[in-house]
Amino acid sequence: MQLSDYDYNLPEELIAQFPADKRENSRMMVLSREHHSIEHKHFYDIVNYIDKNSILVLNNTKVLPARLYGVKEETGAKIEILLLKSKSEQGHIWEVLIKPSKRVKIGTIIKISDELSAKVLEKKEDDGEWLVELLFDGDNVLDVLHKYGNIPLPPYIERKMAGEDLKKLDFERYQTVYAKDEGSVAAPTAGLHFTEEILEALRQKGVEIVYVTLNVGMGTFRPVKCENILEHRMHSETFEITEEAAKKINDAKNSGKKVIAVGTTSVRTLETAYQKFGKVQACKDSSELFIYPPYKFGVVDELITNFHLPKSTLLMLVSAFAGKDFIFEAYNKAIENKYRFFSYGDCMFIK
Repeated sequence: MQLSDYDYNLPEELIAQFPADKRENSRMMVLSREHHSIEHKHFYDIVNYIDKNSILVLNNTKVLPARLYGVKEETGAKIEILLLKSKSEQGHIWEVLIKPSKRVKIGTIIKISDELSAKVLEKKEDDGEWLVELLFDGDNVLDVLHKYGNIPLPPYIERKMAGEDLKKLDFERYQTVYAKDEGSVAAPTAGLHFTEEILEALRQKGVEIVYVTLNVGMGTFRPVKCENILEHRMHSETFEITEEAAKKINDAKNSGKKVIAVGTTSVRTLETAYQKFGKVQACKDSSELFIYPPYKFGVVDELITNFHLPKSTLLMLVSAFAGKDFIFEAYNKAIENKYRFFSYGDCMFIK
């Protein structure tokens, strides 16, 4: 179980810097575990591949404008803050990442705008996290975040251009069409390919669609730093499964329908509930579940997912689902065929 076993070389030009022209035009690699076959399609073909005796589970979390750019009040030094998790009901206290962290100390004031500042309260013991207090007038933190925050695109998306049009594009496209409650600092990217039309076509076909919520945080994108992956510990991420969703998923499972998870966050939500309760039970809980080979899946039968970073927990999860050798064979073919990788990239359907 070595970290180096999950490494691969990806040409930099295959890292998607922008979304596809239309959501459904992304390419889709179809992997059949039964036949050990690989097909090359587009996402708009997904309706043909999902069996009518299926239930589709999507994560309806919404991405916060969680990246704040400011300056250190005393010196004017540029500081970037990434909000991770709210620690108070009013949204004043947050766990954050600060960059560059060497420029701040406890008590530092970072000015974002005339209406918003952040005061550094505490340095956490591990993982480079800090606790800050957001200083603003009013009761609604979302109002000020929507005014001054930015969509927290991953660091491998490096834009040579900026401006309001690009900001508007990311606000729209780094968000699923079914996103509901803001609470994530990264998008559940497998869901970015869906359109309202595709969802409706699936419903018309007889596919049942349900939603769960996992607020994406450090647990999903934190890098693995230990060579022995068994030493890695996942950050806690909150999730919710409603009574209605739990009943529909359990009924589907009991009647022999296939449970299709959209994205690794949906997988971890369902499998965490299964690990805790032996079934998909309605709950508000948190997940620290780290899935890697040879994990045995209790709920998920098929999976829609993007192409993931080398050495990531997400790559380990899909390797557990489809077999590491098969996944790496598929990734090699994706590179050969110039698929687009990572958040704004193409996807695979593993059946």
